[in-house]
Amino acid sequence: MTSRPPSLTVYHELPAGILQCSAQELHEYLPGPSLIHLNGHRQPPLFISVLLHGNEHSGLTAIQQLLVAYSKKPLPRALSLFIGNVTAARDGLRKLPDGADFNRVWLAGKQPEHAITRQVCQAMQQRGVFASIDIHNNSGLNPHYACVNRLHTPFLQLATLFSRTVVYFTRPEGVQSAAFARLCPAVTIECGQPGNAAGIDHAIRFCKACLQLDHMPEQAVKRQDIALFHTVATVRVAAGLSFCFDRQGNTDIEFVDGIEAYNFTELEATTPLARLRHGISRPLQAIDERGQDVSEQFFYCQQGQLFSRRVFMPSMLTTDIALIEQDCLCYLMERYPLPQMNTGIPQK
Repeated sequence: MTSRPPSLTVYHELPAGILQCSAQELHEYLPGPSLIHLNGHRQPPLFISVLLHGNEHSGLTAIQQLLVAYSKKPLPRALSLFIGNVTAARDGLRKLPDGADFNRVWLAGKQPEHAITRQVCQAMQQRGVFASIDIHNNSGLNPHYACVNRLHTPFLQLATLFSRTVVYFTRPEGVQSAAFARLCPAVTIECGQPGNAAGIDHAIRFCKACLQLDHMPEQAVKRQDIALFHTVATVRVAAGLSFCFDRQGNTDIEFVDGIEAYNFTELEATTPLARLRHGISRPLQAIDERGQDVSEQFFYCQQGQLFSRRVFMPSMLTTDIALIEQDCLCYLMERYPLPQMNTGIPQK
């Protein structure tokens, strides 16, 4: 059975019940993707998006707790809250089997989700949005870190307010932060695994700090205050190959035990990554920012094993097989020199 195409509902006050319910119960209070505008002392509004992936619910919990804390006093700044994939959240899924990924539909397109994100961008452009925060979880063992799509001072200032660890990326395309980067300083924050109390608390403190900002700092980020990385490739398991982790199956690819611990660790060349069935010579596909296959630059096979060819750092490396099949195995990063900063937002 296919689900009804989603549409956007706009509110100018908090719908009853949404601060007390769980992500899985949210569909009982909201009909679907919702944009909620709330007044505050300052304008323009801060924009926050949560639940773009229905199984990443720390953002919702953080915003619920933040708004409960402000329930008897005005917000320091107006807030526009976008709650994304309510239906997938009901089932604890990243996205619906017949639906789009809500963090890949912020470019032009013809799906119902594209129409929703266009409406959201247009509404926030009209309001002169102050800054944008997209709150996410990930399934692998990763530190809390921030991601940006532009290397301008306001973006890096916003990112380092959350974490010293910052990742610059341009792929995958169609993500929320890239769309909002045309409007304001925009950041994605990665708050560890869903439900982790430390991640929720970190998100609350960051959003509260952003609400209290009078203006975005204009001075360049100091080199000692940031560890900047650049995502250079997206890695997927080659089509048609089976794989497993921790020796849990007889498959084409058997990744080494504890591979999640490689996240945010610089791997030396010749690091073992997996054992391979006889005859497998291209187990992984690495695609760079230009869409080119660069697998041979990063991996090689020898005597039935897969190795790293050069120094790189994985991120979002996960053992969640369903997520790997829906999205990717991991991203590859390299250290990035802090560039000479432009203090403004690029012209459209």
